[in-house]
Amino acid sequence: MIRLVQKDEKDEKRSTLTVAVTGGVGSGKTSVCEWFKKLGAVVVSADELARDAAAPGTAGFDKILEAFGKQVLGADGTLNRQLLRRIITLDRKARKTLERILHPEISELMLQRVAKARDDREPMVLLEVPLLFELGIPDRFDVVVLVNAKRQVQVNRVMARDRVSREDAEALLKVQIPNEEKITQADIVIENSGSLEWMRQTVEKVYQKLLEQPVQKKTSKKVKNIKKP
Repeated sequence: MIRLVQKDEKDEKRSTLTVAVTGGVGSGKTSVCEWFKKLGAVVVSADELARDAAAPGTAGFDKILEAFGKQVLGADGTLNRQLLRRIITLDRKARKTLERILHPEISELMLQRVAKARDDREPMVLLEVPLLFELGIPDRFDVVVLVNAKRQVQVNRVMARDRVSREDAEALLKVQIPNEEKITQADIVIENSGSLEWMRQTVEKVYQKLLEQPVQKKTSKKVKNIKKP
């Protein structure tokens, strides 16, 4: 199911549409974003920005070491992201500490990427933001796209991707807002529990709709569903 928005008035002088693509862990949002990119969209990954913000030599890197110790360092001198993820999954206080360190840095880098897209007169820029609702920032974007998948599908994907136990995968899902709650706040919902071909067809349809979308989210309203092609 794709729930689309339509504006009351069309904007004659369209500026760059800012689109947040979000979804729970294992929903397949990265694959969705990769297909958007192949279609020609400018895509910015919050995970990539997080890596940039915590790269060796940055203030973020130093603050993380100060807060978590050298145990979170990998053999190559960069952060052991898998270990750090496990720590913050099991410890809410640790998760909040990491968020305080990284989120201001990530937000600044995100603003820079959006500004560049506008300078380049891109029709839209998509930002992959895994914790969009958890951070309470959906209103910063013109359109919010939620990539949704069945919980068991998410668990299986996380287990295969991260080579973790079912228990660890379930724990990671539990620290995120339930999909049912996110769906009510999204402008577009892409169901991604099926085949790769279904996902691609759906993304292509959404991409075309976004190209037609005026830039004024506050006047939008949900008007229709588009069924599976």
